[in-house]
Amino acid sequence: MSIGMTETGLPGGGARRGSFISLSTLVLVGALVWAAWVIPQLRPVVAGVLVLSALVELIQRSARASLRAKAGKVGEVAPLWPNASVKSVVNAMREPAFVLDRDLALRFSNAVGIQTFGNMVLGDPIAMRFRAPEFIAAMAEAIEADEPQLTEYAERAPSDRAWAVDILPMPMPGEAQTHFFLALFRDRTQMRRIEKIRTDFVANASHELRTPLASLSGFIETLKGPARDDPKARAQFLDIMQDQARRMSRLIDDLLSLSRIEMRRRLEPGERADIASVLRVVAQQSAPTAAEKELALELVGLDEGEALVNGDHDELVQVFGNLAENAMKYGDGGGRIEIGLTRGSDTVEAFVRDFGRGIAPEHVPRLTERFYRVEDGSARARGTGLGLSIVRNVLIRHNTRLSIASIPGQGSTFSVRFRLASVRSSGKAA
Repeated sequence: MSIGMTETGLPGGGARRGSFISLSTLVLVGALVWAAWVIPQLRPVVAGVLVLSALVELIQRSARASLRAKAGKVGEVAPLWPNASVKSVVNAMREPAFVLDRDLALRFSNAVGIQTFGNMVLGDPIAMRFRAPEFIAAMAEAIEADEPQLTEYAERAPSDRAWAVDILPMPMPGEAQTHFFLALFRDRTQMRRIEKIRTDFVANASHELRTPLASLSGFIETLKGPARDDPKARAQFLDIMQDQARRMSRLIDDLLSLSRIEMRRRLEPGERADIASVLRVVAQQSAPTAAEKELALELVGLDEGEALVNGDHDELVQVFGNLAENAMKYGDGGGRIEIGLTRGSDTVEAFVRDFGRGIAPEHVPRLTERFYRVEDGSARARGTGLGLSIVRNVLIRHNTRLSIASIPGQGSTFSVRFRLASVRSSGKAA
């Protein structure tokens, strides 16, 4: 069927064909009218055919007008699809990339784009896949400006990912207008997570420092005013101020320690440490606090000889010292603390166990986060919230991890499994 277009799809050359179609239609109409006059029974059928013919003609005329308008808008040299060389370059890119036209219709997707965002129908609007009005509007503005621009796209489902998207014109030689644009997606998910961690860390550290500072400021004002001539109140306030100053000092020490450990956590230690010796040192350091809290401190499996692992002795003392401190602070209702070893053929597991209140299951996965605390409404002393984060980072450096098992009302066990470098028992090699 002719629609008034030449073979190149451009306007022109269709006028005679359009006239031919109109003449044929007139002949057909005349024949039908004559048949209806001769045979009265055919009149309803002829009437229906005439109405249908009129509708078809109307649709054809509308289609011809639309195609002429579109062809005139695009121009005689406008390509409909990117050529093979453009596709080869885009397909070689290591990041998701899409070729779009000026109407934001998809003209080509590289393999990484299909793998990342799924298969899309060529020719469909890009908005069919990226249902984010602000993102689509930003792309439309970039294409209208016909200049390289950067925008962002965030995807919440099926995965939470963030992308930086470069919109780049792809001008072709001899073209007065750019018809194709490259949308290059660069994954920035990890960078966004790091930025959030940094922001949260600064906010939490500021909050933790602000609390004792506010307390100190308040007591100083009181000492300068009402309590100036009250020796008993002055002594009480000075004791509280000293506690707050110590709290700030511990927090700063932990922040500095965490910073140093994080800088080194990808460097495995080059020396060896005896885990049994490490735990004995921790037990000695913990004994005064355990006695003060009336806790029995029991050592398990430490008299069976050395247990050598690749590790830094001082850092491991810090790890198990933190675990023992937490056990005495939060497990004091159980009456005793265990520090010990469980030996295997080529591994050793060091643990600190308390028999106190335990930890609810929903809190366990987050215990090693910075500044995370379990609020239980008790009046127990609060730590800095950095101890287990320090433990986690030290253990990353030692190529192992912290395991936590806890049953509310029965207590908690914090354990670390190491691969043995060498095991000696009673001075003899095992």
